[in-house]
Amino acid sequence: MSDPAAATETARLADLRAAYDALRPRVEARTWALAEVFGVEPEAAWGPPEVLAHVAEMLPFWLGELERVVDGSTEPVPFGRTADDDLRVGVIARDRSLPPRVLFARVEGGLGAWADRVATLTAAERAKVGLHPRLGELAADRILERFVLGHAAEHVDQLEAILADATS
Repeated sequence: MSDPAAATETARLADLRAAYDALRPRVEARTWALAEVFGVEPEAAWGPPEVLAHVAEMLPFWLGELERVVDGSTEPVPFGRTADDDLRVGVIARDRSLPPRVLFARVEGGLGAWADRVATLTAAERAKVGLHPRLGELAADRILERFVLGHAAEHVDQLEAILADATS
């Protein structure tokens, strides 16, 4: 891998994989109640089941959206969704009752798929532009940063905070 950006992104994906792997025994050591409110309402409060269900669904979703952009026309390609997307909320509702081991395995697979794809992204693909319904125009490399690297790291922090609160 001679592309410095890809090398950095691959290292960050490896760090994320390690972070989720380190969280796994602590999450699996407890039985977590499902959140009563888990959508986009102001009072929504996610526990590990909702966070993991979301991360497990978002990784393949955003990889598909990246592919839509890099294979699209030279004009900005519509892509993405907003937090209130019915399908997003529905998948979280469905999958949050899965055993944590299943959700962690899906997260691992999603991060692995991203690592595989990042290694093959060309400069031309990275420069392709998508049009997000809320954020506007974003180049493909920004899609990776915003919706995968940054967002998956935010959820590591969220899980750490939930675990810290659960032990205090």
